[in-house]
Amino acid sequence: MPYTDSIQRPAEPLPPVYHERRLRIAQGVLLLFHVTGFLGLAFSQDPDFYLQFVPLNLLLTAGLLLAFHPERSIGFWWFCLMVMLVGFFVEVAGIRTGVIFGSYTYGPTLGLAVLGVPLLIGLNWLMLTYMTGVLARYLPLPGFLRAVVAAVLMVGLDVCLEPVAVKYGFWQWQFDVIPMQNFKGWFAVSLILQVYFNGMTFEKRNPLVPFVYLLQLLFFFGLGWLIH
Repeated sequence: MPYTDSIQRPAEPLPPVYHERRLRIAQGVLLLFHVTGFLGLAFSQDPDFYLQFVPLNLLLTAGLLLAFHPERSIGFWWFCLMVMLVGFFVEVAGIRTGVIFGSYTYGPTLGLAVLGVPLLIGLNWLMLTYMTGVLARYLPLPGFLRAVVAAVLMVGLDVCLEPVAVKYGFWQWQFDVIPMQNFKGWFAVSLILQVYFNGMTFEKRNPLVPFVYLLQLLFFFGLGWLIH
């Protein structure tokens, strides 16, 4: 007697409305976290209360970005691992030598640190490399020019981030001056990572990326403007 009922059939694709609803929920959650953090840091009498949620916000954002990546293959996870390791150890070299980005030290805001560098810094490098790399794919440019554009997008976000990071103890620069060397170093490391991103063969699209990049850009630009 054949067991036709037990034969597994390919799952039917989910309707577009499901994906659209899922995307809107993720955007709403991220918007809620960022607006709450923005208002708390900008206007609260106790910004330290909100700063304790910075690692959670970073983990949440990274987790949702990964959840919306369409193809989580071995190649994709290898890319994630390599970028996190490179980002982390570049920062270790940076704080120990002062050559790559300038002379700086990390504060307690970003959580547990190893070798003087918060572990979440590697994840942050991954997020930024991935987001800007995906954004640059929208442009009809050769691979290297796309890498340059993506590196510029990374530096642009860092320009907005730096005043906020210094104000709230993410890190501290020697003499309280953000050196131009920091942005040069960011561009050089970002360009290398973007060339690596372009060389990987996993699918490079994510519907959540444009929203997250714009949200973070507005968050840091607006907060930096207010604290000045």
